[in-house]
Formats: sequence, C-alpha cells, structure tokens
Amino acid sequence: MPSVTKSLTVGAALSAVRGRVPGYEAHALLGALLQTDRAALLAHPERPLTPEQADRFAALVGRLAAGEPLPYLVGRQAFYDRDFFVTPDVLIPRPETELLIEEALAFARRQPDLTMVDVGTGSGALAVTLAARLPAARVIATDISPAALEVARRNAEQHAARVDLLPGDLLQPLIERQIKVNLLLANLPYIASGDLPALAVSRHEPRLALDGGADGLDLIRRLLVQAPAVCHPGARLLLEIGADQGAAALALVLAAFPAASARLLRDLAGHDRAICADLA
Repeated sequence: MPSVTKSLTVGAALSAVRGRVPGYEAHALLGALLQTDRAALLAHPERPLTPEQADRFAALVGRLAAGEPLPYLVGRQAFYDRDFFVTPDVLIPRPETELLIEEALAFARRQPDLTMVDVGTGSGALAVTLAARLPAARVIATDISPAALEVARRNAEQHAARVDLLPGDLLQPLIERQIKVNLLLANLPYIASGDLPALAVSRHEPRLALDGGADGLDLIRRLLVQAPAVCHPGARLLLEIGADQGAAALALVLAAFPAASARLLRDLAGHDRAICADLA
C-alpha cells in the first residue's frame, strides 16, 4: 500500500488506499477519524491531514483489510432509524433484527399499558429503539455482561431513551424483582458451538453473544423455562433464531406455551428469522 503519511490531504489519503478497501468504507474510516461526514470529505479533498492523522488512517485501513469489522473501527452502527455506539464487547446490530422492532411496534399499538423486556440486550439496539419510539412504555433490558450494559447505557443516554438496565442471566433479574411484562424480545446467541470456529463472525465479535450451545438453542430453552414467571396473559414473545432453526424453535415455544398462537417470521431473504408467539 502506498504510504499516506507523506500525502497530507484527504484526497491523497483516500487515493492511496483505493483498491485495498471499498471506497465507502475508506470514507467511513476517515470521516470517523476527522469527525466529519462523507459529503464533507468529497467536497474538500484538499483538506490537510496531520502526519498523526495520516498514520492513524493507514493503521485503521490495515485493520479493516485484515477483516476487522468496520463498526468496531468507527465505533458506530446504524440500526432501524438511529445510530448506535458499539464496541467489541457487543454484537454488531444487524438489519434482520429490525424485524423484531416492526412486530413489537405492531403489538404496542393495541397494548396501551406496556411493559417490555429485551433479554440479552447487548448494545441496547432493540430496547433503546423501542423506548425512544414508545416513551409511555416501561422498557427493561437485561444482560449478563457488565461491559455490554455499559454500551447499552451510553446508547440510551445518547437517544434520551428511558431504559431500566438490569444485570443478570436472562430473565432472572425480573424474577427476583417480581416484574411482569406484556412483551418479551430476545436476540440470544443461536449459533451452534461446533459451527463457530468456521465462521468469520467468531474472529471479532464476542463469543458470549454468539454461542448457543450444541444445537444453538440452549439459551432459548432456558429462557422459555423462565418466561412463564414474568409474562402476563396475552403477552407477546419475539425471539430471533437462525435460518435453519424454525421448526425446532417453534416446537420449543409451543411445548412451553401449548395454548399460544405462534408463527415463524421470515426476513427479506426469505429465511426463517424469528418466532412471534402471542400467549393465551
């Protein structure tokens, strides 16, 4: 890669990395470094960089080219209708998880007195988005990782969203406090342990947020054991799952709640992506 440390302008720095990383990602890296946006970079290619900025940009490009995810390098990721702070302590929010937001909002329209919980909140993308859009609702988020809860706290503050952040394993914090909910959302780890080593995602994102046990459904099983203790009659469950887990996960939900009305939700690619269950 040509050195960018001798080319102390925005345009020269971007030209120096052309072909090594996608142009949009190069713009995102340099924009984050300079705290500006892509439009400003394009409008002012003559803007000078200090040698320190140029060296930092070259280092970031090297990490991106080696496979490190762009959101971790810039510290941000877009999700639904807002932008979230992310670190390697949390899973990077993904567009397919927005399906849970749509189903939650549809349920909220007919549930005026709403208490919800986002289990294993990670960055807080689900909880914060819903709290911001439903200011009258009580929104609770749990996570076993203190580092993840700190990321979620920062995102709640950034978006002026009221979220009760509770440390603990799955629904145990609610059980201990005798809290009941009308809506339960969870994007829990659902990758089978044996599949993880072969997946690129496992090289950088936290294993705690990925490893779902032997068949990927261990945490969902545990959640479903706890769920009756915290769900009001008529509550809705929204569980993200892997594309090949639809039938097995649906069977688990119906075994835990035989009278529930449950259905599989598919993402834009047509893959099974979530279960929506309305409890009796």
